[in-house]
Amino acid sequence: MVVQEDILPYFYNYFHRHAEAQITAILKGKGVLIAGNYTQPFEAGEVYVLGANQPHIFKADPEYFENVKANNVHAIHIYINQDLLSKTILTLHEFDQIKKFLPGVAYGLQLPAAFFSETAQRIKKIKGLTGLERFLEFVRLLEFFAEDVTEWKSLSTGFSRAPNGDSESMRINEIYQYTIEHHAEDISLRKVAEVVHITPHAFCKYFKKHTRKTYMSFLNEIRINEACKKIINGHFDSISSIAYSTGFNNSITFNRAFKRIMRMSPTDYMNRYKRK
Repeated sequence: MVVQEDILPYFYNYFHRHAEAQITAILKGKGVLIAGNYTQPFEAGEVYVLGANQPHIFKADPEYFENVKANNVHAIHIYINQDLLSKTILTLHEFDQIKKFLPGVAYGLQLPAAFFSETAQRIKKIKGLTGLERFLEFVRLLEFFAEDVTEWKSLSTGFSRAPNGDSESMRINEIYQYTIEHHAEDISLRKVAEVVHITPHAFCKYFKKHTRKTYMSFLNEIRINEACKKIINGHFDSISSIAYSTGFNNSITFNRAFKRIMRMSPTDYMNRYKRK
C-alpha cells in the first residue's frame, strides 16, 4: 500500500494505468474523469475507487492551465496491491466482506456523497500514520467500504444502485457490454432484448426497474461519453464526424443529446476540454 498526496497546479494530465487499484479523494479541484469507457465531470468532495490496470485520467478544467498556481488542486491517493492482499489477510475468514467487495472495483466506483466526510477523515488519518498503524487503519477503511457504504455508483454503467443478485448483475453486465461494443451501430430494442433472451416489452420494464432510466437514455449516455473522449483526446475531424462515429444519425440529434447530458453544447465542451 502506498499513500500519495498531490497539492499541484493541476492533476496528472495523461491517460494512464497501473497494476495497483486506487482510492482517490478529491479535496480541491474539478474537471473530467475518464475511467475505462466511462466519462463524467468530477469535483472536490468526491471519492473514487479505480480498479487495477483500469485506464484513467483526472483531466483538470482548462482554468487550471490558464492560471497556474502551486496549490490549484489537492487529492490524496491510496494505491493497493490487490493480489498481495488476496494472498495474505484476505485468506482469513474475518475479512470475507472485504474479499467480496474488492472484485467489484474492477471497473471503478464512486462513493455516494453522504459518505464523503467520514471517508475523507479516514483517508487523512491514514496519510498521517506509518507502518502497522497505517495498514490497520487502511483495513478499517476497506471494512467501512464493504460493510457500511451503500449505493455505490458504478463507473462502468453510471447506475447508482447495484442490481440485486449475481444473476441480475450478469444480465445487466451483458446489456452493458453489448452496448459498449455496438454503441456506434443502429441498436434497436429488439436487438438488445435478444441479448438477454426476453421480449422488447419485457426488456423495457426490466431495464427501467433495475436502472431507473430508459435503455435509450442509457445508450445516449454511452454515446455521449464516447464523444467526450474523442473531444478530449482530439480524435475527430468535425462535430458531425463525432456524431456519426458514435451512433447518431444526424448532428441535430447529437447536439440535443449532448446538451441534455453534459449541460453544454459540443462546441462549448470542445473549447473547455480541448487538449492543451
